[in-house]
Amino acid sequence: MASDTIIGIDLGTTNSEVAILSEGEPEVVREDGEALVPSCVGVDEAGSVIVGRQARNQWAAAPERTVLSIKRLMGTDERVAMGTEEYTPQEISAFILKALRDRAARALGHDVHKAVITVPAYFTDAQRQATREAGEIAGLEVVRIINEPTAAALSYESRSEGSRTILVYDLGGGTFDVSVVAIEEGVVEVLASTGDNRLGGDDFDGFVAARLNGHVESDLGVDGAGDDRVLQARLRRAAEAAKIELSSRPYVRVEEDHVATVAGEAKHLSCELSRIAFEQDVEELLARTMQSVTTALNDADVRPSQLDRILMVGGSTRIPRITQLLAERLGQEPHGEVDPDLCVALGAAVQAGIEMGRDMRAVLVDITPYTFGTSTLGQLYGQPYAHQFVPIIRRNTKLPATRTEAFFTVFAEQEAVEIKVYQGEDPDALKNVEIGSFHFAGLNRRLSAYDEGLLFTYHLDLDGLLKVHAVERATGQEIHGIVENALGRSTGEELAASKERIEGLWDGEAQAEESVDGAPAAEAPPAVARPQLQDILERAERALDTAPDEDREEIASLIARLRAALGEGRDEDAAAIRQNLDEILFYLE
Repeated sequence: MASDTIIGIDLGTTNSEVAILSEGEPEVVREDGEALVPSCVGVDEAGSVIVGRQARNQWAAAPERTVLSIKRLMGTDERVAMGTEEYTPQEISAFILKALRDRAARALGHDVHKAVITVPAYFTDAQRQATREAGEIAGLEVVRIINEPTAAALSYESRSEGSRTILVYDLGGGTFDVSVVAIEEGVVEVLASTGDNRLGGDDFDGFVAARLNGHVESDLGVDGAGDDRVLQARLRRAAEAAKIELSSRPYVRVEEDHVATVAGEAKHLSCELSRIAFEQDVEELLARTMQSVTTALNDADVRPSQLDRILMVGGSTRIPRITQLLAERLGQEPHGEVDPDLCVALGAAVQAGIEMGRDMRAVLVDITPYTFGTSTLGQLYGQPYAHQFVPIIRRNTKLPATRTEAFFTVFAEQEAVEIKVYQGEDPDALKNVEIGSFHFAGLNRRLSAYDEGLLFTYHLDLDGLLKVHAVERATGQEIHGIVENALGRSTGEELAASKERIEGLWDGEAQAEESVDGAPAAEAPPAVARPQLQDILERAERALDTAPDEDREEIASLIARLRAALGEGRDEDAAAIRQNLDEILFYLE
């Protein structure tokens, strides 16, 4: 039945994909031959929401109306500006999820309301909950959240035979994970997992962009280039393109026209970057990933010689130096049986099939990458300490997991205790991440501190979300909680309001006439832009999708210059720029 259909979604930092089951096999949905949907959201000049490649193309010309890499803010209470409005990370992610949901619906021929969504293995409880909330805002019931390396292993399992022990090295646009996975008779069991939520392709782009900024300042004599937001967006885009090209070539030339005007003269950037210099820049970051590889192997008690395969996941794994480091460390070359960009979405579709009761051969056994515990009065390094971390569910425990520990009040007739919930590995609870706090009051004051005590139970479900239960043994009094103070957790009313807001914008019914604080929205471009200049801007933005590489950057540059001229009231400059754009588009359209 259509209502029972579940889709698989890889919600990535740089790109996202959606996969469905087609005749029992996982298949990534493509449109116009493209499987990847850039994880980019924006509003166009008319105030309509745009997602994917169109928003990505707009970014270089209008960064103030475009949001990238929102995944890195998931689980925080930050808000991001997009045009004249501000949004939560969940709301921006919901736009991406709605675009993926609509893409799947077009492929299936009917609407869908359920999804399996992947997250980095090292995502915190708050980040996982924020992902679930984004799905709810997008009108999706998130039936399961699974770790990205685990999804990749599920995808690999559908193509393998016999027993395998594999290492999944997952380096995406914003996060890094490494997992050791055992596959035997259709059971995919994660043995160990670790990673870094703040390491990925975005960081590599930053190094390249820094070199380009250096050339702008030293070669062209431009001071304060970093204050020009449009220029920085253009350089960041050029940096990403150069990084990708350096994966297949030892040198790349970067050409950017009209990056600045000095003493009335237009300045153009032309410089060469080398793979060797890039690898030197990112060597420390790559060394950190190798340390995680060692940690994961040690936690799984697996020697490099026992690995049957190294599975590469994420677009950043195409950097040649990574393959070299892994081969040196593990004694074998990584394999590429599954597309590193698509295998996570394919694995999510496999799990969706399992959730729908289909015979998918695989059974998933996942783990928690973090230790969860509480703080007590105890000892730290041989000294009395009020915040000793006591693990309750340890890192690499199979999911779902339930663990109970006994605790006692500090003094007789104590009326209440505070249960603080932490995740992390440090013996000092204050150096771990506090994700929740519960107040347990009304304890039996007639009992001494050590009569009966309290039982704390932590339950970590298959999605990696934590529930806490505490009971006083003497009276049976109990409390329940779901880490309600975790960052990123929203109330039902807040989620409903976000869902209504996003649906209204998605349908094109909401007009952003006022800013968030109630101030009037920015004035429309001057009349000179209507209708000829507005038309040329729209044509140019559409042309970015299909323009050859040598034209695309020039078009983006002219769009940026035209907008700047309009904003500053330089009508004559705007007319000249329009003529240049018109000449380029004449040969492309």
